[in-house]
Amino acid sequence: MTLILTNDDGIDAPGIQALLKAVNGKEVIIAAPRDHLSGCGHQVTTTQPIHVHRRSENEYAIAGTPADCTRIAVTHICKNVQFVLSGINAGGNMGVDAYISGTVAAVREAAMHGIPGIAISRYLKKKLKVDWDVVARWTSSVLADLLNRPLEPGTFWNVNLPHLLPGEPDPEVVFCQPCTKPLPINYRIEGNDFYYEGEYGKRDRTPGSDVDVCFSGKIAITKLRV
Repeated sequence: MTLILTNDDGIDAPGIQALLKAVNGKEVIIAAPRDHLSGCGHQVTTTQPIHVHRRSENEYAIAGTPADCTRIAVTHICKNVQFVLSGINAGGNMGVDAYISGTVAAVREAAMHGIPGIAISRYLKKKLKVDWDVVARWTSSVLADLLNRPLEPGTFWNVNLPHLLPGEPDPEVVFCQPCTKPLPINYRIEGNDFYYEGEYGKRDRTPGSDVDVCFSGKIAITKLRV
């Protein structure tokens, strides 16, 4: 099974190295953005060249968006890819985040081409460090299940890992529906400049939704559709 690994935090982000560890020796190709592009959504590049730097036999740094990376990977780098995995994002991508997230867009693009995919993100609480080894272990367990589950055409998985304190038990996995509540909107205004100051952790959470599940310390898995 050949897997494409990508993200929106950039090819040198610790999350994609944790994802590589989580796939546990499977055949992979890393095709990820050269730069940090968090929050770019499903933007694609069509009016200028996209530089592709082949760093090694199976690693490509692409000067484009996550969706660009998927497009180039499945059409030119590896035409027989079985799965596209995106992440592990440093920050949650729950509910309506799916419309903003480059992490999610990478696997949505794969689904458009009939290729199954999994987006993986890690909710972050302020002032708490991330143990990427623990995140990789949780992800490995989730992938062992999801990579063997059938996906109907046009669908893909969106996984959100919680932020737990060191020493807490491994989180329960919950399949749920995405929250439809909006993100917090608040701006600090200085003259004509607006600075976004919405607090992610204070967003509304529909009971039983992915936001509620993940904020409650469990792994939230939703099935999304193109």
